[in-house]
Amino acid sequence: MKKLLFAGVMALGLFTATAQTKIGYINTDELIASMPEAAKAQAELQEYQTGLGQQYQDLQNELNTKDSIFVKDSTTYSPSKKEIKRKELIELYQKVQNYQQDSQEQYQAKANALITPIREKALNAIKTVAKEAGYSYIFNEDNLLVMPPSDNIIGLVKAKLGIKDAPKTAPAPVKKP
Repeated sequence: MKKLLFAGVMALGLFTATAQTKIGYINTDELIASMPEAAKAQAELQEYQTGLGQQYQDLQNELNTKDSIFVKDSTTYSPSKKEIKRKELIELYQKVQNYQQDSQEQYQAKANALITPIREKALNAIKTVAKEAGYSYIFNEDNLLVMPPSDNIIGLVKAKLGIKDAPKTAPAPVKKP
């Protein structure tokens, strides 16, 4: 009985050892960049960044204007009024400084909110293609040093997402003098 059990375990091991493991790879950055949603998100982020920049510029202009007025008129202010105006300038200066950091955080949050669904859609398409094509593992191309071109699944995933590749133009011929 032990020999039969041992033979069964060995046979099972032999079958799993001979099973083919299909491995593929993809450049996720290239895939995401080719998605129409990415272009729309990039345009929206650019517009958002422009708005944040304009608000910063407005705050900076307000600070410069009030600082100029303070410098010009401070000799006519009473000591208490001068102290109040100085505190207002300091508070406005701190607001400008904090706005820079806050706007960077707001931009990053907006970028994450826009890009996360696009990444998820790409990942789901990759998983679907891997399952349909029988791939056991899919790696990101950035992590691989050597790979066969036949196992790049980006074409399959783009097809699954309905993305048509732009025609690649041939390089212009070099004229010899």
